[in-house]
Amino acid sequence: MRGQIVKILSNDYFVLCDNDVFICKSRGRFRKDNITPLVGDYVLFDNKYNYILEILPRKNSLVRPAVANIDQSFVVTSFADPEFSSDLLDKFLVILEANNIEPIICFTKKDLLDRKSYKGYKKIVKYYNKIGYKVIFNDELRKIKKLFKNKTTVFTGQTGSGKSTLMNKLDKRLNFETNETSKALGRGKHTTRHIELVEVSGGKILDTPGFSSIDLSNVSNIKDLFIEFGKYSCPFKDCNHINEKDCEIIKQVEMGNILKSRYDNYKKFVEKFR
Repeated sequence: MRGQIVKILSNDYFVLCDNDVFICKSRGRFRKDNITPLVGDYVLFDNKYNYILEILPRKNSLVRPAVANIDQSFVVTSFADPEFSSDLLDKFLVILEANNIEPIICFTKKDLLDRKSYKGYKKIVKYYNKIGYKVIFNDELRKIKKLFKNKTTVFTGQTGSGKSTLMNKLDKRLNFETNETSKALGRGKHTTRHIELVEVSGGKILDTPGFSSIDLSNVSNIKDLFIEFGKYSCPFKDCNHINEKDCEIIKQVEMGNILKSRYDNYKKFVEKFR
């Protein structure tokens, strides 16, 4: 039979098939072949002995969180507590672009800002929307739910940004544990204990542990993953957009058409991981 892994607990794989869930084990040869089943995997399984027989080809996969076959990701990003990090946001966007997962930026904790502080963030919000990303706020619950339909969605973002709180608001059946941000550490506590696929508003969503460290070392062609760069024609075919004279990207940064924080993050990523 064909099904989809919706939850993994220890060595048990919960496989959804025709509205029934089968608790399965994986075949020993998976370990021998260094194959790890992931939440989101479509599989063939033996429903008599409850063994996963084969993992079907994946559309994509992520290492942290360990999930597969994702259509889109809400990158949950707080304005405060913890403080907004353009570096972290852009790392998430690069990883998602590299894996052909559509990013949706979801800003949280706007209520913690005064009017003057929020005014400073408006330029950032408008810029990401202008270059082609969907941008939404965590209090726009109806809009968020509409984006779930017929999609498999993963929630990622900085630790303490309010992912679990948002999930609980989106569907009353969900009851993910939440904790206040650790004031001493300046970041949230890890509260999500496992990854699970849940049906919500005509789609499937995965709640994932928050994390603040992302490895870009396996990502190639970082310049192609900064989507606004492709809108400008650089005179140099193999330009790295860093030190080249007459580089069009550098000119656009100087003119204010490319957000300087984005460009600075691009340079940082390239110099660190090239």
